[in-house]
Amino acid sequence: MKIVIIGAGVAGCASYLLLKKHLPRPLSEEPHSITIYEAYDTDKDTTYSDREQGPTHSSTLVVGGGLGIGANGLHVLRRLDEQLLFDIVRGGYVVPTMKMLTKNGTVLARLQPTGSPSSGDGTPSQQMHMVASSRHSVWRCLRTRIPDSAIVTKRISEVIAKPEGRNIITFADGSPPVEADLIIGADGLKSLTKRALFPEAKEDPFPPHYEGLAGVGGFIPSKDLKDLVEKGSMNFVFGGNGFFGYFFADSAESSPYRDSPCYVSEPGDKLAWWSSFTAEECPDPKNLDVEVVSRQLRQRHGNWKDPVVRKVLESIRVENMYPTWSVPPLPTWERDGVVLLGDAAHALPPTSGQGSSQALEDAEAFTLFFCHYLREAYETQQTDCASRKQVIKKAAKQYMDLRLPRVTKLLENAQRTQNSKRDMNIFQEYAMYFFMWIMGWFPRLSAKTFDDVFRYNVAEEVKNILGKTR
Repeated sequence: MKIVIIGAGVAGCASYLLLKKHLPRPLSEEPHSITIYEAYDTDKDTTYSDREQGPTHSSTLVVGGGLGIGANGLHVLRRLDEQLLFDIVRGGYVVPTMKMLTKNGTVLARLQPTGSPSSGDGTPSQQMHMVASSRHSVWRCLRTRIPDSAIVTKRISEVIAKPEGRNIITFADGSPPVEADLIIGADGLKSLTKRALFPEAKEDPFPPHYEGLAGVGGFIPSKDLKDLVEKGSMNFVFGGNGFFGYFFADSAESSPYRDSPCYVSEPGDKLAWWSSFTAEECPDPKNLDVEVVSRQLRQRHGNWKDPVVRKVLESIRVENMYPTWSVPPLPTWERDGVVLLGDAAHALPPTSGQGSSQALEDAEAFTLFFCHYLREAYETQQTDCASRKQVIKKAAKQYMDLRLPRVTKLLENAQRTQNSKRDMNIFQEYAMYFFMWIMGWFPRLSAKTFDDVFRYNVAEEVKNILGKTR
């Protein structure tokens, strides 16, 4: 079977590795073929500093410089490759605690949705926590496991889903088109692959929508901040004219269990920060004026008294800008062997904290369904093109039935949360503080929503569905 993945970001790389792990042995002598097409260079040895100066896209990973992977996403990585999980954790920092603060530094709520941190007795606990990291570090851990020969640097111009026969991919440089049995669109919220699902439309019928919020962020040395930031915490600072967040982005190299997602290590040398604020017009990251944005940021947060925010503003260096987008719900994520996953199917706003984790869940869910039905087809000697189409369609239906309710609920929760980052009057601001203060009095009840997200096991859900199907 010939498989093409479009997009070499986190979702695309994870899909490649999961398929390599789970694809059944083909009946013929010819092995399965999996190729990733990416419009930009994805050299695994390119550093974050190099990428800062380059174009902004899914694989350079400058956009949204920091991210969090919840326990649900970490379990996907562990099932894929335990050493991969260790490498990703080693490149980030374990954060079991979420702290909500006012702009003056008053703690309103302190939540531990994935259980208590390690007792510090020298051994990790058994409970996985969220891992905070730079996006580039996570991507590089995935990318280093994919051979260079499997990734082709070429811009796609069109994807054509054909009811019969193999699907077709054409290229912007006019090179010969490529045929594939299965095309996986992992090319982000401005997905070109998505257009193949709605060929009747002249333009994208479900274009991304700018949410009226923009963000900037970066990394600074943590040397002077370690006494001000609680070990193992991700901090959310709210005010009436925006939002500020910060967390340690790596662990100390001397920490004995720094590759364990169950253990809170001593913090390393980097602190990640980001700020979200109302912006009526969508900013253009390509024309980012660092000095102007930095000056505006200091003005916006200049009267905030949170000590970490003030320290960050003193040495601020804006490294990226990312508007907040959402994608309208799609009527389908599949057509004739073309399947979408990750942001191409459902873009979640940064407030969800689940963008990467849900992309990983998508990739594992579709892979498990697809490989199950492909194995059944091989057992019954159904290897023609029509049978392969049927396998993909059957797998995609169950994939959508499973994933759509979950990501829809996450999207609705995230959209409610992101309203707290918009400009508000003094009454709205203090009403927000009061609500969060009440949350702080009932931490376990408040953390239940997070627990339901983090404890979800997508592989078990797939297994249950397949068991009922049989």
